[in-house]
Amino acid sequence: MSKYYVNKFLYTVDRDPSWVARYKEDAATALADWEKEVGIWLNDVERTSWVSFTDEERRALVNYDYVWLFENGAHFFLSLTLFIAVFEEDYTKEHGPLSFQKEFARKLDHWLGKDYPSVAL
Repeated sequence: MSKYYVNKFLYTVDRDPSWVARYKEDAATALADWEKEVGIWLNDVERTSWVSFTDEERRALVNYDYVWLFENGAHFFLSLTLFIAVFEEDYTKEHGPLSFQKEFARKLDHWLGKDYPSVAL
């Protein structure tokens, strides 16, 4: 897993409400656009042409599969905050406050008592 690139996506999308909206509306298109517009930049002046998502990463991001992302080393907090931004409003309307966070925890509760996957690059 290209942890840096996945975490860069999680971090940059979560901090920009327009990217969150795009990702929520059409994850596949948002992911492709992000790779072309944001992901190619290493910093403000340097571009890269060799970093990209693996097929598994792309599938997990398009399908909002935060369990797979966690289990494969994506940073827990970055995943949680982005997917709260994507899902919280819908979950709260239907199930009440913190309902998405509880769902997130429930889907990862099989990790209780185990060492979490490393987020080291």
